[in-house]
Amino acid sequence: MNLLLFVFNSIMLGVGLAMDAFCVSMTNGLHEPHMSHKRMLGIAGTYAGFQFLMPLIGWICVSTIASYFKAFSRMIPWIALGLLCYIGGKMLYDGIAKKETDEENGKLSVRELMIQGIATSIDALSVGFTIASYSLPAALCASLIIGIVTLVICLAGIVLGRKFGLMLAERANILGGLILIGIGIEIFLTGIF
Repeated sequence: MNLLLFVFNSIMLGVGLAMDAFCVSMTNGLHEPHMSHKRMLGIAGTYAGFQFLMPLIGWICVSTIASYFKAFSRMIPWIALGLLCYIGGKMLYDGIAKKETDEENGKLSVRELMIQGIATSIDALSVGFTIASYSLPAALCASLIIGIVTLVICLAGIVLGRKFGLMLAERANILGGLILIGIGIEIFLTGIF
């Protein structure tokens, strides 16, 4: 495979896979408009890490236990819907009830961040099918490119969310919750149909 084409395809896969994480990153920026740069990098890095791991796990599954993975792949839209609706519903409830998600300043908890990371990257497992013909080093490189692209896109999403979060301060939880539920429904409908 041509190296330039390989890199281009990996970047495009990264862009496509990162769109859900971008929206969730923007939601997190809305929810926490005064987020530090270190925290921004931690959140974006978490999504990038999951987007790096999931295609690789998919590649391993296809290379070893493909028949089991095919059965599991039908569950992916349901899992993403459940996880994102759970987090989005909690944010909606907190926004309506004027509660904060964490005792300190309404920050996203580590548990919620992990759930978001899994929910936004679980569809990347199926990328293991598209890169199944790659060697292990090529699959690692493709996954790394996907992770880097996700990191950059998610940082941009957080910055955008922070800017709008300052303007929307009191409604950020409600808007963020609705966005997460919408993303869950979109992943579900796309995966089912």
